[in-house]
Amino acid sequence: MPRRKAAVKRDRTSDYKFKDFLAGQFISYLMQRGKKSRAESIFYDAVDILAKKSGQPGMSVVKKAVENVRPILEVKPRRVGGATYQVPVEVASDRSIALALKWIIGYSKEKSEHSMAEKLAAELLAASKNEGSSIKKREDTHKMAEANKAFAHFRW
Repeated sequence: MPRRKAAVKRDRTSDYKFKDFLAGQFISYLMQRGKKSRAESIFYDAVDILAKKSGQPGMSVVKKAVENVRPILEVKPRRVGGATYQVPVEVASDRSIALALKWIIGYSKEKSEHSMAEKLAAELLAASKNEGSSIKKREDTHKMAEANKAFAHFRW
């Protein structure tokens, strides 16, 4: 039971170019130190690179990549008695999108291309084809939940 009142969900903002909420959320996750225009230019450059490489609209590739990376199950620690169990739980839709965006951005930063836009485009293209590091992270998360399925009765 939280001691404070519940956090208020804010309205999601769309971006100005695609008028899409996912793009607005992606730009917000890319942003560092409040530099939104820099994050927008990185995202829009990545979408342009995706459109050239895939031959499809760039935003549809981004949506497919995020949909492929979204986790369905994750594990949460539950303390029962003296032991801590990793209990598999379903991931809420908002959280699954947030995790997918964090994983895509995090693994694109680790790549060794030239610019961040190229790194992001490469990771998004790989994720749209069910390949890449962010897809592997989702698979690892699902494997962990599957391995701890015996503790599912501790979920409450």
